[in-house]
Amino acid sequence: MAQYSVEVDGVFVALADPTRRDVIRRLGRGPTSVGELAAGFPMTLPSFMKHVRTLEANGLIRTVKTGRVRTCVLNRERLQLVDNWLDEQRRIWEDRTDRLERFVTDLQEDQQ
Repeated sequence: MAQYSVEVDGVFVALADPTRRDVIRRLGRGPTSVGELAAGFPMTLPSFMKHVRTLEANGLIRTVKTGRVRTCVLNRERLQLVDNWLDEQRRIWEDRTDRLERFVTDLQEDQQ
């Protein structure tokens, strides 16, 4: 469970930055070279590469170098961690609200 938490934390840290979310969004349409990705952002290539390295370090993307071109590919399975975490949180909160609703309903019935 602790390893799962570390992995989820890393993914959320990587997704916390709007530039990195934009990169993920763009890669959702298919693999793209770093140069093409970087062209859409108002920053230097070395600054952009920090974002690429963060996404890669947290398993959200893979990069493949062919000759002089480095291509980024989205790791869709890694996004499943976020989906699983959100499902878990949703179940927890639904259970809590269901218990609260039962409590209120029982309290109202007792008062009648």
